[in-house]
Amino acid sequence: MDKVLLVLKREYLSRVFKRSFLLTTLLTPFAILLFIVVVGLIFSYDSDEKKKVLVLDPGKMLIDDFISSGGIDYEFTDKDLASLKAEFTESDFNGILYIPELEEIGVNNHKIFYYSDEQLSLDATNSISRKVQGKIKDYKIVQMGIDPNQLQMLDTKVTLDPEPISDDQEDTSSMATLVGSGLGGVMGYVMFFFILIYGMMVMRSVMEEKINRIVEIIISSVKPFQLMLGKILGVGAVGLTQIVIWLILIPTFSYVAYAFLGMSAQDIAASSGADMNLPEGMEDSFAADIYGVMGELSRLNWWLIIPLFIIYFIGGYIIYTSLFAAVGSAIGDDLNEGNSLTFPLMIPIILAVYMMFRVVAVPNSNLAVWSSMIPFLSPIIMPARLGAEIPSWQIALSVALLVLFCIFSVWIAGRIYRVGILLYGKKASLKELGKWIFTN
Repeated sequence: MDKVLLVLKREYLSRVFKRSFLLTTLLTPFAILLFIVVVGLIFSYDSDEKKKVLVLDPGKMLIDDFISSGGIDYEFTDKDLASLKAEFTESDFNGILYIPELEEIGVNNHKIFYYSDEQLSLDATNSISRKVQGKIKDYKIVQMGIDPNQLQMLDTKVTLDPEPISDDQEDTSSMATLVGSGLGGVMGYVMFFFILIYGMMVMRSVMEEKINRIVEIIISSVKPFQLMLGKILGVGAVGLTQIVIWLILIPTFSYVAYAFLGMSAQDIAASSGADMNLPEGMEDSFAADIYGVMGELSRLNWWLIIPLFIIYFIGGYIIYTSLFAAVGSAIGDDLNEGNSLTFPLMIPIILAVYMMFRVVAVPNSNLAVWSSMIPFLSPIIMPARLGAEIPSWQIALSVALLVLFCIFSVWIAGRIYRVGILLYGKKASLKELGKWIFTN
């Protein structure tokens, strides 16, 4: 055990104090925050492109308040289209919008025309189309003698509010389901990326030590199994260190950013509707949704979610990194030879990610329940279910199977590692790896 700890310490310290690790760990939260801010600014950006458009409406369908919007100023005219085209070059307008009369009131498709030598942007095209479409609808309502107020009364927004039957059951809401699904998806993706990144890191480390013949010196003092286990635990400790640092830095950076802007988190939530250029009347609704999400997050059982997330992170990490280490030991002299052997290991990880989409939507379906019991899949599937209510027996059985399979996978990887780490000259096939497992 002392030698395992010695290898663990070597792997941990050699990586944690690397400049690349320090830069990645410290700059990643800042980069994430910067990315979110930039994306928010991009989507809230109001184009400064201004256009003046002449509108020719012989049917007089664009009645009432056809006001300028979307960076476009509209001006109506009664001249004929040919005269407008002839005089257009001398005017200061950017285009002519021609709206033909409706052939009949019941027509569903109506083509309008925009004349200009300048290309119309996609935003401007959508803005004009939506505006004219709404006004033609209003025109039809008037022509058909329909009361607009009565027509508006037909629109009914339906909100589903789940209510428990038993008095001892906690009242839930659709927002809780949405928040739980979102949290599950985020946790599943985090698990996927970390297992993949650090599993490949272990494999790469084993391959480099083998190819550079460093392992021959290390094996003289440490057994192959001890070396493999110490390497897995050391790199895993590096991953957990990075996660803990990010869990501290991301909220801290967010708080500092809010303070720098002179706003609290509540102010950000309250003003988000206006900042995102939402339609008038939706700002309060958006802010209410933000507060609803924050409230549901505070009601989640974090004392259960966080420990289980760590357990599945460690379990998934041990399973896949031990197998990645075994694959790395079976590689020949070429670092690029690992693709064919790592592909079988990638299949369950990719499959789990695709299954996660359905699991997040229906967290207690048969697919979700049984896939969260399979150790190859459960490190990604079960965290995706943690936002929902899961029976205790399912969690206990899944964790027990995960622990047992961790032991089994480490045993298999150790059997392969002890033979492959000192084998040079060729890449082992899957058939040979199977033989090594049962070789004494």
